[in-house]
Amino acid sequence: MVAGAPVAVGRALDWWRGAVIYQIYPRSFLDTNGDGVGDLPGIVDRLDYVASLGVDAIWVSPFFKSPMADFGYDISDYRDIDPLFGTLADFDRLLAKAHSLGIKVMIDQVLSHSSDQHEWFRQSRQDRVNDKSDWYVWADPKPDGSAPNNWLSIFGGPAWKWEPRREQYYLHNFLSSQPQLNFHNPAVRAAMLDNLQFWLDRGVDGMRLDSINFCFHDEQLRDNPAKPAELRTGRGFSADNPYAYQYHYYNNTRPENLALMEDLRTLFDRYPGSTMLGEISSEDSLGTMAEYVGDTRLHMGYSFELLVEDFSAAYIRATVEDIETRMPHGWPCWAVSNHDVMRATTRWGGAGDDDFARQLVALVCSLRGSVCLYQGEELGLTEADVPFEALQDPYGISFWPNFKGRDGCRTPMPWDDSAQAGFTDSPPWLPIPAEHRARSVAAQDADPGSVLNATRRFLRWRQSLPALLQGDIAFIDAPEPVLAFTREARGERLLVAFNLSADAAQWTLPDGFEPRAIDDHGGLAGRVDGRQLHLPARGVFFARLD
Repeated sequence: MVAGAPVAVGRALDWWRGAVIYQIYPRSFLDTNGDGVGDLPGIVDRLDYVASLGVDAIWVSPFFKSPMADFGYDISDYRDIDPLFGTLADFDRLLAKAHSLGIKVMIDQVLSHSSDQHEWFRQSRQDRVNDKSDWYVWADPKPDGSAPNNWLSIFGGPAWKWEPRREQYYLHNFLSSQPQLNFHNPAVRAAMLDNLQFWLDRGVDGMRLDSINFCFHDEQLRDNPAKPAELRTGRGFSADNPYAYQYHYYNNTRPENLALMEDLRTLFDRYPGSTMLGEISSEDSLGTMAEYVGDTRLHMGYSFELLVEDFSAAYIRATVEDIETRMPHGWPCWAVSNHDVMRATTRWGGAGDDDFARQLVALVCSLRGSVCLYQGEELGLTEADVPFEALQDPYGISFWPNFKGRDGCRTPMPWDDSAQAGFTDSPPWLPIPAEHRARSVAAQDADPGSVLNATRRFLRWRQSLPALLQGDIAFIDAPEPVLAFTREARGERLLVAFNLSADAAQWTLPDGFEPRAIDDHGGLAGRVDGRQLHLPARGVFFARLD
């Protein structure tokens, strides 16, 4: 690939609107070299499978050079592949094959912090006068030698670590091995934009920007105010984490971030068809999304609002209506599972229920916005119970046993029912539960009624309905556990309803509704009798409205 020659693959420059993006966690997808860890050649080998799902793009979690303290989210070289995953040539093969299959490729980028093994930090920590001395957030101690302020790390404890060579503290919002870059320094901003351009020149179609609201900090280093106990809720962390004890007004989501969003958009606009998806977790995540997403900022926003325990129709409706009201100019992206939270089938009480797994795919793919499906969702995988002695996640090790970490959603993909599930020939980096092997790709591929084949059927059916891809959404009053709304685009108006419970439900249709049912979506279809909509347990209903 010639540097500076952006690649555009596919139908339209706004392909990402309404797209289904399949998240691949490379450590757990497929191991081809026998070390028990997935790799880029493994993704290449399974791209035909991904294409068979009917998705529009893949998002590949970090595969860059890293000491793996946080499994790739601690980057020591933004422009190279960690040998654990392969080489740049392997990545180029991945791009080429994905594009040949009509699949876009998005990659993770972690702008706010690097690894402490990055050459920039190695130099920065030496003294206060070197060329990289102010590339990270350094601060003098208080007169008593304590940390500069009360900021906390999401992973537990103070967000400051002492560096004796400089006699200063450095900031880390995550692990102490993930020092915070100083985005107030123009040279840092320019260097990070250059790193993004490196991958855009290589041909990637988009980027998922990790913790994008964490780039700037308050230069005055003001203390965060305390949060009352009754308000200690979080997204991406639990209420018993000390991080929940503060309002995080000063260590992230600073006003200066908005100008950075515009700089990012200026860069991406030079690569027609490229897109940015920003991960946002703040005191008001939906409000921050509304600020960060738009014609001159990020293309899409991604929050934790549906990655929580509440699965009521009222909560889902309130969340979607909130973002619709606050972000009419922007485009959301929805997910119910990812590599950081308990799998939705377990979190929402439907573990082992195939009908529930099918419904979840249909539900998230019917909301207005784009969609991220996490590997294994198409199989109905449950959260794995990883014993403490097998844990790898430093987050879980720190907070055990109240929080078991993120390993339970990161266990390897089960490709068949063999001892190592077809993932590897060696002991895998995380154990593979027997119940996952029973839900393997091979087993479900051969079963016409499986969750896998239902997912394939639904995603391809969805492609035929413009109203589901990009239409407006309007919710309709319905009693719990029924979630009901319309989607409308290009003269097509659809009625969509879900019974979110494990018991049958019914709903009296509003006056004037004369739905014409669509039953070829593959879910457990409801039926209309007069003005009554009868929905089976975990039932779905799609209909055209005149």
